[in-house]
Amino acid sequence: MPMPVEAVLLRVFVGTDDCHGERALYEAIVERARQMGMAGATVLPGPEGFGRSRHIRSELSVDAGPRQPMVIEIVDSEEQIDRFLPVLDGMMDSGLVTLENVRAIRYPAAQA
Repeated sequence: MPMPVEAVLLRVFVGTDDCHGERALYEAIVERARQMGMAGATVLPGPEGFGRSRHIRSELSVDAGPRQPMVIEIVDSEEQIDRFLPVLDGMMDSGLVTLENVRAIRYPAAQA
């Protein structure tokens, strides 16, 4: 059984309509993480949520418009996350970033 290792979970909360240049911000963040050799990234859609504006954003709400919540999660070493944070800072105009210390267990793919 693989042993747990200390890692950091980076979560980035943005909206579907947040952009970086011509791309959706969440897509640009994932691409930049890949370019920087991060361990991986996952984008999770948020069916409902609210932020500083206090407006409920829901995929079922007619008046919510295109701004659905999105969460990007990246788990990597503290060094890699610390290296990525200044890049992320330069990409974001609005949103929220959280960091958590976690214990991660990686199961490598079986060799064929």
